[in-house]
Amino acid sequence: MRPIRLACGVMAALLASACAATGTTTTPATTPATAPDQPNPTGYLATADQSLPTGGTLNLAVHIDSGAATGYDPQLADVATTWQLLSLSYETLVTVGPDFSVQPMLAEKWDTPDPKTYVFHLRDGVAFSNGREMTADDVVGSLKRLLASKSVWRGQLGPVKSVTKDGDRAVKVTLSEPYTPFLAALANIPAAVLPMKEIDDKSVDPAKTLLGTGPYVVENHRQDVSWTFKRNDKYWAKGKPVADAVNVTIAPEEAARIAALQNGSAALATLGNVDSATMLAGAKNVQVVTQATTDFYYLMLNTQAPGSRFADPKVRQAIAIALDQKQIADVALGGKGRPTAVTPAGLPGACDPAALPSASKSVDEAKKLLAEAGAQNLTFTLSIFSTEPAPAVAQVIQQNLQQAGITVKIEQLDEASWSGKVYGKAPAEFDAALSWFAGYADAGMVTKWWNPETAGFNVGFMKPDKELNTLIDAAGKEPAGAARDKALAAVCAKADTDAQMIPLVTRPATVAFRADALSPSLYATEGYGNVLRLVADARVKKTQ
Repeated sequence: MRPIRLACGVMAALLASACAATGTTTTPATTPATAPDQPNPTGYLATADQSLPTGGTLNLAVHIDSGAATGYDPQLADVATTWQLLSLSYETLVTVGPDFSVQPMLAEKWDTPDPKTYVFHLRDGVAFSNGREMTADDVVGSLKRLLASKSVWRGQLGPVKSVTKDGDRAVKVTLSEPYTPFLAALANIPAAVLPMKEIDDKSVDPAKTLLGTGPYVVENHRQDVSWTFKRNDKYWAKGKPVADAVNVTIAPEEAARIAALQNGSAALATLGNVDSATMLAGAKNVQVVTQATTDFYYLMLNTQAPGSRFADPKVRQAIAIALDQKQIADVALGGKGRPTAVTPAGLPGACDPAALPSASKSVDEAKKLLAEAGAQNLTFTLSIFSTEPAPAVAQVIQQNLQQAGITVKIEQLDEASWSGKVYGKAPAEFDAALSWFAGYADAGMVTKWWNPETAGFNVGFMKPDKELNTLIDAAGKEPAGAARDKALAAVCAKADTDAQMIPLVTRPATVAFRADALSPSLYATEGYGNVLRLVADARVKKTQ
C-alpha cells in the first residue's frame, strides 16, 4: 500500500481546522499560456498564445489507459479517461462551451421546431481520416447503433422515437416526449459520429481501430504504455490541429508523472495529489492549475448482497447524516472540491447540498437511527481504488463515521481489481465502495444513474426506487427555468433519503504543464472529465 500524501502532511492532524487553511492556491490570475496582452476570456484557465509558431510534438502523461476493458468503440466507452483519448480522433454533432452552453461541432446549426423535434444541419467539408466524406447516413447510423446498443450512454439520450435523414445534409431526431438534457447528451464522445459505411461493410472494427473526423489519427498504441497520434491532414477545422503529433505516456504512479514534468519529458500531466503544487513548487517553469469539474465522488452502499447491512434505509440515512462533505472537501481535497448533491455543484439549476434532508440533522440523530435499526455497532469494509486522492477521501469518511459509532475498514485495490469487485457480479460482493461520476454538462443528466434500470452498471448493488425514478423522469421533461430547478430539488431530496448512492464532493482536476514547452487552452470548469478537450489548440514551444 502506497503512503498517502495529504495537504497537511500527517494523519494526526487530518481533521484539524488548520489543515483546510493551508491549501495552496494554484491558479494564477493570468497563466503563462496566455500572452501578456491577451487576457484569458471568461470561462478559461488558459488560452494558447496564437503568436507562437505551429507544429511540434506535444508530450503528455496520464495515469491510466482504461480502454482495454471494452475495446475502443466510443459508444461503449464509459469512463472519462477513455473519453480523453478517444476525443483526439472522434467528434460529436455538438459540443459544450466554457459556460456549459451547447455549441456547434459537426452540426453547424440545428432547429427545434417543437420541444420534441431536433433538425441538425451538417457542416460541409467534413471527412473521416481515411478521406471519405461524412454523410447524413453516418450520423443516422451512428445514433441508431448507439440506441440499439448496450451502451451505458444509451440511457442519457432519453426518449428518442426516431432518427431519419432530412435531405442530404440534415438529420432529424424526434423524441416521444420533451427531454431537456438531449443536446448536452449528444456532446460527449459516446455519441460520436462513426464511419458507418466502413462499420457496416466490416472493413473497420471500431473496437480495434479509431477512424473518426477528429484532429488526430492513431499511429501506434501499446496498451498501458503509450499512445502516439499524428495530425489528421484532412481535418475540417482550418489551422487545426496546431501540433503535428501528440505522444501520451501512461504513467500510473504519480511520482513518475511529476518526474516527467521536472525532467521535461512531458509538457503536460494530469495529477491526483492535492499537494502536487507544493511538490512542484521548486520545479523550474512548471505551472500547476486546478480545473474545476462537475465530476464528483460518491459512496455506494450495497443493498443487494444477502444479509446486507444497508438494506434498512435508516442505516443508510444515518451514514448520510454523519458524513461531513465540507470536511471531505477541505481536508482530502485541500479545499479545492465542493459539496454536492446528485446534481453536480456548479451547473445551472443544481441543487443546494445544504438544503438536503440529511444536512439539517446531527450526529446524535444518526446514532438514534442506527439504534432504531439495531445497528449500534455497525462495522463494514469500504473498497476503494488506490489512485489519489481516493485514499484521503476514504480516510475522512472513516473519521466522520467513527463519530457516529460506525467502524469502517478501508480496503485499497488497484483500479482493475476494484472494478471487478464492484461491477463484476450481481449481486455485488462488496459492503461499500467509493467512486466518482463524470458530472456531465446538464444538471439533469447524472441523476439518471440513480435509476439502476436505466444505468445498468449498478443493478448488482442498488435497488430501484419507483418514486425516485418518477421524479427523475419528471425533471427531465421540464424546460430550463424555475419549474425545472424545483423538480431537480425534489430528485435531490429523494435521493438523499434513499441514500443507496451518496454524493460527496466535486472532483477537481489538477493539471501541470511546462510553461517553457507548452501554451495550452483549458476551460476553467470541465463537464465531461476531458482535460484534453482543447488539445488541438495547444501550441508547442521549444524547450529552453
